[in-house]
Amino acid sequence: MSPTWRQEFDTKMAQQRARSQTASKGTFKGGLGGQTLQHKKYHTATHLMYQVLREVLGDHVVQRGSNITEERLRFDFSHPEKVTTDQLMQVQNMVNEQIAKDLKVSFQEYPTKVAVEEKGALGQFGDRYGETVKVYKMIADGADKPFSFEICGGPHVDHTLQLFEDDKRFKIVKEESSSAGIRRIKAVLV
Repeated sequence: MSPTWRQEFDTKMAQQRARSQTASKGTFKGGLGGQTLQHKKYHTATHLMYQVLREVLGDHVVQRGSNITEERLRFDFSHPEKVTTDQLMQVQNMVNEQIAKDLKVSFQEYPTKVAVEEKGALGQFGDRYGETVKVYKMIADGADKPFSFEICGGPHVDHTLQLFEDDKRFKIVKEESSSAGIRRIKAVLV
């Protein structure tokens, strides 16, 4: 092997080790690399939609995955059948209603067991959590309980009205099957 090849190999390995260490420290928790305002808006909207889906469709709705980009959110959840057009409109309208309430967004760290068993935080990754977790709450001024209370490591806005900047609104653009018993919704802020 030539020394040039070996130097390049060592450099690439060092870069990979650094990426792994960064990821293990939680920098990219939940597969979230972007920290831009738009990314935070979509991440916040995902929490709102998750709670609304549970209210509209039932408590059997559990997050099965999500993918958030600068342009849209994608959310996979357990549900045995196609979500009807009326249900989708209801979800969309309810999310926009919650955004308009300008819910305050904050987090607190709890031991995982306390967050789930005592505090009742939504969380879907079980043993993948560490000993402590961040629990985000979204609550209206004067409300006695939060609208959303969920374990998450991702970035969020400080209050939901930020999602409506530039006269944007939350809009569901697609609902489809992801796999057996799993539905997928794509939504945007337009």
